[in-house]
Amino acid sequence: MPAFGRASIPRDRYAELPRQDLVVCASLVQNPANLEGLCRTAEAFRVGLVVVTDVALTQDRAFKNLAASAHHWQPLQACAVSALPAWVVAQQQAGYCAIALHLRADAVPVLEFNYPQKSLLVLGRELTGIPMEVASLCDAAIAIPQFGMVESLNVQTAAAIAIYEYVRQYPLPKPSATL
Repeated sequence: MPAFGRASIPRDRYAELPRQDLVVCASLVQNPANLEGLCRTAEAFRVGLVVVTDVALTQDRAFKNLAASAHHWQPLQACAVSALPAWVVAQQQAGYCAIALHLRADAVPVLEFNYPQKSLLVLGRELTGIPMEVASLCDAAIAIPQFGMVESLNVQTAAAIAIYEYVRQYPLPKPSATL
């Protein structure tokens, strides 16, 4: 299998590699296993920032095991659920397009959506999705077309698909061996 990503980059220079202009907001995600897997996925694709309710969760032993050290490399930021509406607005004022990953009637299928380069992907709670007060602030909504009897994907799995589509649209330059 060909080597991609950091294989030729020394660990002490890894932080110098560019990151995506994608922010993933997981403040509403409550299941630790989903957060662990999401952190690992985000780091694998060099997502610019993952937002969680409490960064201290990365100190949990179970988190460390599933995240496979991704929490050491992936930038994380905390935002309490109560502060989420104001935080989303602040990101929009900073030039980000807020995109709800949400099963709603006006959602665009993820493979048909043209992400703005500065995108904020908002994830919902595992059972109830994105609260209306947050969803109504989003500039767009995307959904993952599904064809089975199950009505939704696991939030971490859905986020991984949405992140991959963003990365496909905005590939990072391959790192040089001289970095």
